[in-house]
Amino acid sequence: MKIDRIKNASRNMAFGGLMKLYQIVVPFLMRTAMIYLMGEQYLGLNSLFVSILQVLNIAESGVGSAMVYSMYKPIAEDDKSTICALLRQYRKYYYIIGFIIAAVGITLTPFIPKLVKSDLPGGLNIYILYLLNLVVTVLSYWVFAYKGSLLQAHQRVDIISKITISVSTIQYSVQIFVLVFLKNYYMYVIAALVMQILTNIATAFAADYMYPNYKPVGKLSEKEILDINCRIRDLFTSKMGGIVVNSVDTIVVSSFLGLSMLAVYQNYFFILSSVIGFVMIVFTACTAGIGNSIIVETKEKNYNDLKNFTFIITWISGFCTVCLLCLYQPFMDVWVGERLKLEYSAVICFCIYYFIYEINLLLNTYKDAAGIWHEDRFRPLITAFMNLVMNLVMVQFWGIYGVILSTVLSMLFVGMPWLLYNLFTVLFDIRDLPPYLKRLGFYVVVTSFTCFVTVVVCSFIHMKGWHLLIARGLVCCVLPNLLYLVFYWKLPEFRQSLQLADAMLKKGKANDRD
Repeated sequence: MKIDRIKNASRNMAFGGLMKLYQIVVPFLMRTAMIYLMGEQYLGLNSLFVSILQVLNIAESGVGSAMVYSMYKPIAEDDKSTICALLRQYRKYYYIIGFIIAAVGITLTPFIPKLVKSDLPGGLNIYILYLLNLVVTVLSYWVFAYKGSLLQAHQRVDIISKITISVSTIQYSVQIFVLVFLKNYYMYVIAALVMQILTNIATAFAADYMYPNYKPVGKLSEKEILDINCRIRDLFTSKMGGIVVNSVDTIVVSSFLGLSMLAVYQNYFFILSSVIGFVMIVFTACTAGIGNSIIVETKEKNYNDLKNFTFIITWISGFCTVCLLCLYQPFMDVWVGERLKLEYSAVICFCIYYFIYEINLLLNTYKDAAGIWHEDRFRPLITAFMNLVMNLVMVQFWGIYGVILSTVLSMLFVGMPWLLYNLFTVLFDIRDLPPYLKRLGFYVVVTSFTCFVTVVVCSFIHMKGWHLLIARGLVCCVLPNLLYLVFYWKLPEFRQSLQLADAMLKKGKANDRD
Protein backbone atom coordinates (compact mmCIF):
# COMPACT_ATOMS: atom_id res chain seq x y z
CA MET A 1 0.00 0.00 0.00
CA LYS A 2 1.47 3.34 -1.05
CA ILE A 3 1.28 5.94 1.70
CA ASP A 4 1.36 9.65 0.94
CA ARG A 5 3.64 10.69 3.78
CA ILE A 6 3.41 14.44 3.27
CA LYS A 7 -0.40 14.41 2.91
CA ASN A 8 -0.89 12.26 6.01
CA ALA A 9 1.63 14.28 8.03
CA SER A 10 -0.03 17.59 7.12
CA ARG A 11 -3.49 16.19 7.94
CA ASN A 12 -2.29 14.73 11.24
CA MET A 13 -0.64 18.01 12.20
CA ALA A 14 -3.78 20.00 11.38
CA PHE A 15 -6.10 17.86 13.49
CA GLY A 16 -3.38 17.22 16.07
CA GLY A 17 -2.98 20.96 16.47
CA LEU A 18 -6.71 21.41 16.96
CA MET A 19 -6.80 18.64 19.54
CA LYS A 20 -3.74 19.96 21.36
CA LEU A 21 -5.21 23.46 21.53
CA TYR A 22 -8.36 21.94 22.97
CA GLN A 23 -6.37 19.81 25.44
CA ILE A 24 -4.50 22.87 26.66
CA VAL A 25 -7.23 25.49 26.91
CA VAL A 26 -9.98 23.41 28.53
CA PRO A 27 -7.79 21.55 31.08
CA PHE A 28 -6.23 24.93 31.89
CA LEU A 29 -9.69 26.25 32.74
CA MET A 30 -10.40 23.09 34.77
CA ARG A 31 -7.08 23.48 36.59
CA THR A 32 -7.91 27.09 37.39
CA ALA A 33 -11.37 26.11 38.66
CA MET A 34 -9.88 23.46 40.91
CA ILE A 35 -7.35 25.90 42.40
CA TYR A 36 -9.97 28.51 43.25
CA LEU A 37 -12.92 26.23 44.09
CA MET A 38 -11.21 23.36 45.93
CA GLY A 39 -7.59 24.35 46.64
CA GLU A 40 -4.10 23.56 45.41
CA GLN A 41 -3.84 20.38 47.52
CA TYR A 42 -6.48 18.72 45.33
CA LEU A 43 -4.52 19.78 42.27
CA GLY A 44 -1.37 18.25 43.70
CA LEU A 45 -3.21 15.04 44.54
CA ASN A 46 -4.50 14.81 40.98
CA SER A 47 -0.95 15.15 39.61
CA LEU A 48 0.34 12.52 42.03
CA PHE A 49 -2.16 9.90 40.87
CA VAL A 50 -1.33 10.59 37.23
CA SER A 51 2.35 9.93 37.95
CA ILE A 52 1.65 6.77 39.98
CA LEU A 53 -0.42 5.35 37.13
CA GLN A 54 2.30 6.23 34.63
CA VAL A 55 4.69 4.11 36.67
CA LEU A 56 2.17 1.24 36.75
CA ASN A 57 1.81 1.53 32.98
CA ILE A 58 5.43 0.43 32.67
CA ALA A 59 3.90 -3.00 31.97
CA GLU A 60 2.65 -1.66 28.62
CA SER A 61 5.93 0.00 27.76
CA GLY A 62 7.08 -1.14 24.37
CA VAL A 63 4.07 -3.17 23.30
CA GLY A 64 2.24 -0.40 21.46
CA SER A 65 5.32 0.95 19.68
CA ALA A 66 6.55 -2.54 18.80
CA MET A 67 3.22 -3.58 17.29
CA VAL A 68 2.78 -0.36 15.30
CA TYR A 69 6.35 -0.69 14.03
CA SER A 70 5.63 -4.31 13.05
CA MET A 71 2.71 -3.09 10.89
CA TYR A 72 4.73 -0.66 8.77
CA LYS A 73 6.07 -3.30 6.40
CA PRO A 74 2.88 -5.40 5.92
CA ILE A 75 0.90 -2.19 5.35
CA ALA A 76 3.42 -1.05 2.73
CA GLU A 77 3.13 -4.51 1.09
CA ASP A 78 -0.68 -4.71 1.57
CA ASP A 79 -0.26 -7.98 3.50
CA LYS A 80 -3.70 -8.24 5.16
CA SER A 81 -3.21 -11.67 6.74
CA THR A 82 -0.11 -10.54 8.63
CA ILE A 83 -1.84 -7.39 9.87
CA CYS A 84 -4.78 -9.46 11.17
CA ALA A 85 -2.44 -11.84 12.94
CA LEU A 86 -0.60 -8.88 14.48
CA LEU A 87 -3.90 -7.52 15.80
CA ARG A 88 -4.68 -10.86 17.44
CA GLN A 89 -1.25 -10.93 19.06
CA TYR A 90 -1.62 -7.31 20.17
CA ARG A 91 -4.97 -8.09 21.84
CA LYS A 92 -3.40 -11.00 23.70
CA TYR A 93 -0.56 -8.80 24.96
CA TYR A 94 -2.96 -6.16 26.26
CA TYR A 95 -5.05 -8.71 28.18
CA ILE A 96 -1.88 -9.91 29.89
CA ILE A 97 -0.78 -6.33 30.63
CA GLY A 98 -4.11 -5.61 32.33
CA PHE A 99 -3.61 -8.56 34.69
CA ILE A 100 -0.04 -7.49 35.48
CA ILE A 101 -1.07 -3.91 36.30
CA ALA A 102 -3.91 -5.17 38.49
CA ALA A 103 -1.62 -7.49 40.44
CA VAL A 104 1.18 -4.96 40.92
CA GLY A 105 -1.28 -2.15 41.70
CA ILE A 106 -3.03 -4.13 44.43
CA THR A 107 0.33 -5.10 45.93
CA LEU A 108 1.37 -1.43 46.15
CA THR A 109 -1.85 -0.27 47.80
CA PRO A 110 -0.55 -0.26 51.43
CA PHE A 111 2.35 2.04 50.47
CA ILE A 112 0.32 4.77 48.72
CA PRO A 113 -0.07 7.06 51.83
CA LYS A 114 3.74 7.21 52.11
CA LEU A 115 3.82 9.25 48.88
CA VAL A 116 1.96 12.19 50.46
CA LYS A 117 4.07 14.19 52.91
CA SER A 118 1.30 15.38 55.27
CA ASP A 119 -1.09 17.79 53.56
CA LEU A 120 -3.79 15.42 52.28
CA PRO A 121 -7.15 17.27 52.04
CA GLY A 122 -9.54 16.31 54.83
CA GLY A 123 -12.39 13.89 54.23
CA LEU A 124 -10.64 11.95 51.47
CA ASN A 125 -9.74 8.28 51.53
CA ILE A 126 -6.56 7.93 49.51
CA TYR A 127 -7.05 4.15 49.18
CA ILE A 128 -10.46 4.56 47.49
CA LEU A 129 -9.10 7.18 45.10
CA TYR A 130 -6.13 5.02 44.20
CA LEU A 131 -8.24 1.89 43.62
CA LEU A 132 -10.68 3.83 41.43
CA ASN A 133 -7.78 4.92 39.23
CA LEU A 134 -6.35 1.40 39.22
CA VAL A 135 -9.60 -0.33 38.17
CA VAL A 136 -10.24 1.93 35.21
CA THR A 137 -6.59 1.78 34.13
CA VAL A 138 -6.86 -1.99 33.97
CA LEU A 139 -10.15 -1.83 32.07
CA SER A 140 -8.64 0.59 29.56
CA TYR A 141 -6.31 -2.21 28.41
CA TRP A 142 -9.02 -4.83 28.23
CA VAL A 143 -11.54 -2.72 26.26
CA PHE A 144 -10.38 -2.62 22.61
CA ALA A 145 -7.06 -0.90 23.35
CA TYR A 146 -5.35 -2.78 20.51
CA LYS A 147 -7.61 -1.28 17.81
CA GLY A 148 -5.89 2.10 17.88
CA SER A 149 -2.73 0.59 16.40
CA LEU A 150 -4.44 0.35 12.99
CA LEU A 151 -5.05 4.08 12.88
CA GLN A 152 -1.55 4.91 14.07
CA ALA A 153 0.19 2.59 11.61
CA HIS A 154 -1.88 3.98 8.71
CA GLN A 155 -0.95 7.54 9.77
CA ARG A 156 -4.57 8.40 10.62
CA VAL A 157 -3.87 9.98 13.99
CA ASP A 158 -6.31 12.71 12.93
CA ILE A 159 -9.18 10.25 13.55
CA ILE A 160 -7.96 9.66 17.09
CA SER A 161 -7.75 13.45 17.54
CA LYS A 162 -11.40 13.90 16.53
CA ILE A 163 -12.56 11.16 18.89
CA THR A 164 -10.53 12.56 21.78
CA ILE A 165 -12.00 16.05 21.32
CA SER A 166 -15.56 14.70 21.23
CA VAL A 167 -15.23 12.50 24.31
CA SER A 168 -13.26 15.13 26.25
CA THR A 169 -16.05 17.63 25.70
CA ILE A 170 -18.43 15.33 27.57
CA GLN A 171 -15.84 14.72 30.31
CA TYR A 172 -15.09 18.37 30.98
CA SER A 173 -18.78 19.31 30.95
CA VAL A 174 -19.47 16.77 33.68
CA GLN A 175 -16.38 17.73 35.67
CA ILE A 176 -17.08 21.46 35.65
CA PHE A 177 -20.60 20.70 36.89
CA VAL A 178 -19.10 18.63 39.71
CA LEU A 179 -16.60 21.34 40.66
CA VAL A 180 -19.10 24.20 40.64
CA PHE A 181 -22.16 22.55 42.15
CA LEU A 182 -21.12 19.36 43.98
CA LYS A 183 -17.46 20.01 44.94
CA ASN A 184 -17.02 16.25 45.19
CA TYR A 185 -13.55 15.05 44.26
CA TYR A 186 -14.65 11.41 43.99
CA MET A 187 -17.19 12.28 41.30
CA TYR A 188 -14.56 14.41 39.53
CA VAL A 189 -12.20 11.43 39.32
CA ILE A 190 -14.89 8.96 38.26
CA ALA A 191 -15.97 11.21 35.36
CA ALA A 192 -12.41 11.31 33.98
CA LEU A 193 -11.91 7.57 34.33
CA VAL A 194 -15.19 6.56 32.66
CA MET A 195 -14.41 8.77 29.67
CA GLN A 196 -11.14 6.91 29.10
CA ILE A 197 -13.14 3.72 28.52
CA LEU A 198 -15.50 5.57 26.18
CA THR A 199 -12.52 6.84 24.16
CA ASN A 200 -11.30 3.27 23.66
CA ILE A 201 -14.72 2.12 22.47
CA ALA A 202 -15.12 5.02 20.03
CA THR A 203 -11.62 4.46 18.63
CA ALA A 204 -12.39 0.78 18.10
CA PHE A 205 -15.58 1.62 16.18
CA ALA A 206 -13.66 4.06 13.98
CA ALA A 207 -10.94 1.50 13.24
CA ASP A 208 -13.53 -1.15 12.35
CA TYR A 209 -15.36 1.29 10.07
CA MET A 210 -12.26 2.43 8.19
CA TYR A 211 -10.54 -0.95 8.00
CA PRO A 212 -13.32 -3.58 8.07
CA ASN A 213 -11.09 -6.25 6.53
CA TYR A 214 -8.70 -6.23 9.48
CA LYS A 215 -9.84 -8.57 12.25
CA PRO A 216 -7.85 -10.11 15.12
CA VAL A 217 -7.56 -13.53 13.46
CA GLY A 218 -4.74 -15.73 12.27
CA LYS A 219 -1.49 -16.66 13.87
CA LEU A 220 2.04 -15.37 13.49
CA SER A 221 4.92 -17.76 13.01
CA GLU A 222 7.09 -18.55 16.01
CA LYS A 223 9.92 -16.55 14.46
CA GLU A 224 7.69 -13.49 14.02
CA ILE A 225 6.46 -13.74 17.61
CA LEU A 226 10.03 -14.13 18.83
CA ASP A 227 11.10 -11.03 16.87
CA ILE A 228 8.21 -9.01 18.31
CA ASN A 229 8.93 -10.25 21.85
CA CYS A 230 12.57 -9.25 21.48
CA ARG A 231 11.50 -5.85 20.22
CA ILE A 232 9.07 -5.44 23.14
CA ARG A 233 11.78 -6.45 25.61
CA ASP A 234 14.15 -3.85 24.20
CA LEU A 235 11.42 -1.22 24.03
CA PHE A 236 10.40 -2.00 27.60
CA THR A 237 13.71 -0.74 28.95
CA SER A 238 13.48 2.34 26.73
CA LYS A 239 9.95 3.26 27.71
CA MET A 240 10.50 2.38 31.35
CA GLY A 241 13.40 4.83 31.50
CA GLY A 242 11.26 7.58 30.03
CA ILE A 243 8.38 6.89 32.41
CA VAL A 244 10.64 6.88 35.45
CA VAL A 245 12.26 10.16 34.42
CA ASN A 246 8.89 11.83 33.81
CA SER A 247 7.05 10.44 36.84
CA VAL A 248 9.65 10.23 39.57
CA ASP A 249 9.98 14.03 39.76
CA THR A 250 6.32 14.36 40.73
CA ILE A 251 6.50 11.56 43.28
CA VAL A 252 9.69 12.96 44.84
CA VAL A 253 8.20 16.46 45.13
CA SER A 254 5.06 15.05 46.80
CA SER A 255 7.06 12.86 49.20
CA PHE A 256 9.66 15.47 50.23
CA LEU A 257 8.00 18.84 49.65
CA GLY A 258 4.24 18.15 49.95
CA LEU A 259 1.10 18.47 47.81
CA SER A 260 1.05 22.28 47.90
CA MET A 261 4.55 22.57 46.43
CA LEU A 262 3.65 19.80 43.97
CA ALA A 263 0.68 21.89 42.79
CA VAL A 264 2.95 24.92 42.23
CA TYR A 265 5.53 22.77 40.43
CA GLN A 266 2.83 21.17 38.30
CA ASN A 267 1.40 24.57 37.36
CA TYR A 268 4.74 25.44 35.79
CA PHE A 269 5.11 21.99 34.32
CA PHE A 270 1.60 22.18 32.88
CA ILE A 271 2.60 25.22 30.83
CA LEU A 272 5.83 23.51 29.80
CA SER A 273 4.09 20.26 28.84
CA SER A 274 1.49 22.22 26.88
CA VAL A 275 4.23 23.77 24.75
CA ILE A 276 5.89 20.35 24.39
CA GLY A 277 2.52 18.95 23.33
CA PHE A 278 2.23 21.42 20.47
CA VAL A 279 5.68 20.55 19.15
CA MET A 280 4.86 16.87 19.73
CA ILE A 281 2.24 17.21 17.01
CA VAL A 282 5.06 17.40 14.47
CA PHE A 283 6.69 14.24 15.86
CA THR A 284 3.45 12.27 16.13
CA ALA A 285 2.36 13.24 12.63
CA CYS A 286 5.70 12.31 11.07
CA THR A 287 6.78 9.19 12.99
CA ALA A 288 5.02 6.66 10.76
CA GLY A 289 6.19 8.59 7.69
CA ILE A 290 9.78 8.51 8.95
CA GLY A 291 9.43 4.77 9.54
CA ASN A 292 8.16 4.29 6.00
CA SER A 293 10.96 6.48 4.61
CA ILE A 294 13.61 4.48 6.46
CA ILE A 295 12.34 1.33 4.76
CA VAL A 296 12.05 2.66 1.20
CA GLU A 297 14.61 5.53 0.99
CA THR A 298 18.43 5.65 1.02
CA LYS A 299 20.60 6.29 4.09
CA GLU A 300 21.72 9.61 2.59
CA LYS A 301 18.12 10.75 2.06
CA ASN A 302 17.19 9.89 5.63
CA TYR A 303 20.24 11.68 7.05
CA ASN A 304 19.35 14.78 5.04
CA ASP A 305 15.81 14.56 6.44
CA LEU A 306 17.26 14.37 9.96
CA LYS A 307 19.25 17.55 9.37
CA ASN A 308 16.15 19.34 8.12
CA PHE A 309 14.03 18.11 11.03
CA THR A 310 16.76 19.19 13.46
CA PHE A 311 16.75 22.67 11.96
CA ILE A 312 12.96 22.91 12.15
CA ILE A 313 12.76 21.63 15.73
CA THR A 314 15.58 23.86 17.01
CA TRP A 315 13.92 26.90 15.44
CA ILE A 316 10.53 26.04 16.94
CA SER A 317 11.85 24.96 20.34
CA GLY A 318 14.27 27.91 20.46
CA PHE A 319 11.39 30.30 19.82
CA CYS A 320 9.32 28.57 22.52
CA THR A 321 12.25 28.78 24.96
CA VAL A 322 12.47 32.53 24.45
CA CYS A 323 8.73 32.88 25.03
CA LEU A 324 8.89 30.82 28.21
CA LEU A 325 11.78 32.86 29.60
CA CYS A 326 9.98 36.15 29.00
CA LEU A 327 6.35 35.21 29.62
CA TYR A 328 6.35 32.54 32.36
CA GLN A 329 6.32 34.86 35.36
CA PRO A 330 3.95 37.53 33.97
CA PHE A 331 1.52 34.76 33.06
CA MET A 332 1.75 33.22 36.54
CA ASP A 333 1.06 36.64 38.07
CA VAL A 334 -2.16 36.89 36.08
CA TRP A 335 -3.17 33.25 36.51
CA VAL A 336 -2.46 32.22 40.13
CA GLY A 337 -0.87 35.26 41.76
CA GLU A 338 2.34 35.83 43.67
CA ARG A 339 1.62 33.18 46.33
CA LEU A 340 1.86 30.27 43.86
CA LYS A 341 4.96 31.42 41.96
CA LEU A 342 8.50 30.06 41.90
CA GLU A 343 11.66 32.16 41.65
CA TYR A 344 12.94 33.19 38.19
CA SER A 345 15.93 30.88 38.63
CA ALA A 346 13.44 27.98 38.52
CA VAL A 347 12.09 29.37 35.24
CA ILE A 348 15.59 29.26 33.76
CA CYS A 349 15.93 25.63 34.88
CA PHE A 350 12.58 24.76 33.29
CA CYS A 351 13.60 26.42 30.01
CA ILE A 352 16.93 24.57 29.84
CA TYR A 353 15.04 21.35 30.50
CA TYR A 354 12.53 22.17 27.77
CA PHE A 355 15.07 22.85 25.02
CA ILE A 356 17.13 19.73 25.80
CA TYR A 357 13.95 17.65 26.00
CA GLU A 358 12.84 18.71 22.49
CA ILE A 359 16.18 17.77 20.90
CA ASN A 360 16.13 14.48 22.80
CA LEU A 361 12.57 13.87 21.58
CA LEU A 362 13.64 14.38 17.96
CA LEU A 363 16.41 11.81 18.29
CA ASN A 364 14.06 9.37 20.03
CA THR A 365 11.54 9.78 17.21
CA TYR A 366 14.12 8.56 14.72
CA LYS A 367 15.15 5.76 17.06
CA ASP A 368 11.54 4.56 17.42
CA ALA A 369 10.74 4.93 13.72
CA ALA A 370 13.83 2.89 12.83
CA GLY A 371 13.21 0.31 15.56
CA ILE A 372 16.65 0.80 17.14
CA TRP A 373 15.58 -0.58 20.48
CA HIS A 374 17.94 -3.48 21.04
CA GLU A 375 21.07 -1.34 20.72
CA ASP A 376 19.45 1.34 22.90
CA ARG A 377 18.00 -0.94 25.57
CA PHE A 378 20.37 -0.05 28.45
CA ARG A 379 20.63 3.72 27.89
CA PRO A 380 17.16 4.71 29.21
CA LEU A 381 17.54 2.54 32.30
CA ILE A 382 20.90 4.03 33.25
CA THR A 383 19.64 7.55 32.50
CA ALA A 384 16.58 6.95 34.69
CA PHE A 385 18.70 5.48 37.49
CA MET A 386 21.03 8.51 37.44
CA ASN A 387 18.02 10.83 37.49
CA LEU A 388 16.47 9.00 40.44
CA VAL A 389 19.68 9.05 42.48
CA MET A 390 20.30 12.74 41.79
CA ASN A 391 16.65 13.50 42.54
CA LEU A 392 16.76 11.89 45.97
CA VAL A 393 20.03 13.64 46.86
CA MET A 394 19.54 17.08 45.31
CA VAL A 395 15.95 17.60 46.50
CA GLN A 396 17.22 17.58 50.09
CA PHE A 397 19.74 20.36 49.42
CA TRP A 398 18.12 22.54 46.74
CA GLY A 399 14.46 21.58 46.90
CA ILE A 400 12.54 22.09 43.67
CA TYR A 401 15.66 23.27 41.83
CA GLY A 402 17.39 19.99 42.56
CA VAL A 403 14.46 18.06 41.09
CA ILE A 404 14.55 19.97 37.80
CA LEU A 405 18.34 20.05 37.44
CA SER A 406 18.72 16.33 38.13
CA THR A 407 16.57 15.59 35.08
CA VAL A 408 18.53 18.07 32.93
CA LEU A 409 21.89 16.62 33.95
CA SER A 410 20.84 13.01 33.40
CA MET A 411 19.61 13.77 29.87
CA LEU A 412 22.46 16.05 28.87
CA PHE A 413 25.42 14.00 30.08
CA VAL A 414 24.10 10.43 29.92
CA GLY A 415 21.04 10.07 27.69
CA MET A 416 21.72 12.24 24.65
CA PRO A 417 25.38 11.37 23.92
CA TRP A 418 24.56 7.67 24.09
CA LEU A 419 21.48 8.06 21.91
CA LEU A 420 23.42 9.99 19.26
CA TYR A 421 26.06 7.29 19.15
CA ASN A 422 23.41 4.58 18.68
CA LEU A 423 21.69 6.47 15.86
CA PHE A 424 24.86 7.18 13.93
CA THR A 425 26.27 3.69 14.26
CA VAL A 426 23.07 1.87 13.27
CA LEU A 427 20.92 4.14 11.10
CA PHE A 428 23.35 6.71 9.69
CA ASP A 429 27.10 6.90 9.02
CA ILE A 430 29.27 7.52 12.10
CA ARG A 431 31.39 9.89 9.99
CA ASP A 432 28.38 12.20 9.77
CA LEU A 433 28.17 12.58 13.56
CA PRO A 434 30.87 15.31 13.99
CA PRO A 435 29.37 17.65 11.35
CA TYR A 436 25.90 17.02 12.78
CA LEU A 437 27.09 17.90 16.29
CA LYS A 438 28.83 20.99 14.94
CA ARG A 439 25.62 22.19 13.31
CA LEU A 440 23.60 21.35 16.45
CA GLY A 441 26.12 23.31 18.54
CA PHE A 442 25.66 26.27 16.21
CA TYR A 443 21.91 26.13 16.76
CA VAL A 444 22.42 26.06 20.54
CA VAL A 445 24.69 29.13 20.43
CA VAL A 446 22.21 31.04 18.25
CA THR A 447 19.33 30.07 20.56
CA SER A 448 21.26 31.14 23.67
CA PHE A 449 22.15 34.50 22.10
CA THR A 450 18.56 35.03 20.99
CA CYS A 451 17.28 34.25 24.49
CA PHE A 452 19.72 36.71 26.06
CA VAL A 453 18.88 39.56 23.67
CA THR A 454 15.12 39.07 23.96
CA VAL A 455 15.17 38.83 27.77
CA VAL A 456 17.22 42.04 27.98
CA VAL A 457 14.81 43.87 25.67
CA CYS A 458 11.78 42.61 27.62
CA SER A 459 13.34 43.75 30.91
CA PHE A 460 12.90 47.37 29.79
CA ILE A 461 9.13 46.95 29.52
CA HIS A 462 7.67 48.26 32.79
CA MET A 463 4.01 47.31 32.96
CA LYS A 464 1.83 45.02 35.04
CA GLY A 465 -0.73 42.28 34.51
CA TRP A 466 -2.10 41.62 31.04
CA HIS A 467 -0.41 44.73 29.63
CA LEU A 468 3.03 43.34 30.48
CA LEU A 469 2.12 39.90 29.13
CA ILE A 470 0.86 41.30 25.82
CA ALA A 471 3.76 43.71 25.34
CA ARG A 472 6.37 41.04 26.01
CA GLY A 473 4.44 38.60 23.83
CA LEU A 474 4.67 40.98 20.87
CA VAL A 475 8.42 41.32 21.35
CA CYS A 476 8.81 37.52 21.57
CA CYS A 477 6.84 36.99 18.36
CA VAL A 478 8.99 39.38 16.32
CA LEU A 479 12.53 39.70 17.70
CA PRO A 480 13.59 36.00 17.99
CA ASN A 481 12.35 35.15 14.49
CA LEU A 482 14.15 38.16 13.00
CA LEU A 483 17.37 37.06 14.68
CA TYR A 484 16.90 33.51 13.42
CA LEU A 485 16.43 34.81 9.87
CA VAL A 486 19.68 36.76 10.14
CA PHE A 487 21.61 33.71 11.30
CA TYR A 488 19.92 30.99 9.24
CA TRP A 489 18.81 32.35 5.87
CA LYS A 490 21.93 31.13 4.03
CA LEU A 491 21.74 27.57 5.39
CA PRO A 492 20.65 24.80 2.97
CA GLU A 493 18.40 23.43 5.74
CA PHE A 494 16.50 26.73 5.71
CA ARG A 495 15.75 26.52 1.99
CA GLN A 496 14.82 22.85 2.13
CA SER A 497 12.55 23.44 5.12
CA LEU A 498 10.72 26.16 3.22
CA GLN A 499 10.21 23.73 0.33
CA LEU A 500 8.86 21.10 2.75
CA ALA A 501 6.50 23.63 4.35
CA ASP A 502 5.25 24.65 0.90
CA ALA A 503 4.61 21.01 -0.04
CA MET A 504 2.71 20.37 3.20
CA LEU A 505 0.56 23.48 2.68
CA LYS A 506 -0.36 22.29 -0.80
CA LYS A 507 -1.24 18.86 0.56
CA GLY A 508 -3.29 20.53 3.28
CA LYS A 509 -5.29 22.44 0.69
CA ALA A 510 -5.79 19.19 -1.22
CA ASN A 511 -7.12 17.60 2.00
CA ASP A 512 -9.63 20.44 2.34
CA ARG A 513 -10.86 19.84 -1.19
CA ASP A 514 -11.15 16.10 -0.50
